[in-house]
Amino acid sequence: SIIRRQRQELKLLIAELKDRDRELNDMVAVHERHIQAWEDDRQKILTLSEQCSLLTSELNERNAVIKSLTKKLKLLESQHNDSKITLESTRQKFKELTQKVTDSSVHCQALEEKNQSLHCSILELSAKTGQLQAREQELLSMLQMKDKALIETTDQISEVTSKFKTLENTLRTAKDEFSNSREQQDLNLTLNDVMCQVNKMKDILSEKMKESSKNQEEISHLKQENGCLRSELILAVEEAQRKDQLFQFAKSKQVRIEKELSSLRQVCAKQQRDLHFLHVNFDSSQDSRQ
Repeated sequence: SIIRRQRQELKLLIAELKDRDRELNDMVAVHERHIQAWEDDRQKILTLSEQCSLLTSELNERNAVIKSLTKKLKLLESQHNDSKITLESTRQKFKELTQKVTDSSVHCQALEEKNQSLHCSILELSAKTGQLQAREQELLSMLQMKDKALIETTDQISEVTSKFKTLENTLRTAKDEFSNSREQQDLNLTLNDVMCQVNKMKDILSEKMKESSKNQEEISHLKQENGCLRSELILAVEEAQRKDQLFQFAKSKQVRIEKELSSLRQVCAKQQRDLHFLHVNFDSSQDSRQ
């Protein structure tokens, strides 16, 4: 009975051991599955960590690119604003220069009209100059004639004076002879004739003196008129030269303004191209930023 009881206990113990063995096998299998799952999870974690590091580096690169693009965007915005300000100032200058060109065109047209009038005035002055030169030649010829007449009158005056002196000498001699001569009547007649001739010579001399004074006054008047005409001609020529110089100055000023306007147009076109390029860069940077 003890042996049977021990056998029964052994059977029970063996059955219990088998149960324990199955439980241990199940536990080992579960543990192996847990270890396999843990290894799979570990491999996944390593893979995810590598992906995470790659994504982190890529994120850092993207952040650096975004920072550089942000800086470039700010720079482009500032350049865009500067370009807008410069464009506005250039447009303002362009309007001012256009106004200046318009004013210069009007002024140039007025100067051209004035030049035409000056040209007509120059032609009139040229005609007047010819007339004045002809008048001057006429006055010179008249002066020469008056000088000749004055010389002839002076000669005649000197001749009359010499005759008057001879007659006075004759009169004196006649008076002396009258006192000593017996032929008183003949001498009286001769004296009367001499006195008449002396009076006539005095009248002729006074007339010649009056004519000489008139000729001298006319000569001085003609000289004054000639000097006035010369001064008027010089003033007219100087005025025409000054007007021509003013017209040349206005033309050179218009040429300078046109050159400056063309250069500003080129600058304005260049700034518009730069502004369009900045707009394109700005749009592309915004797209890349988005």
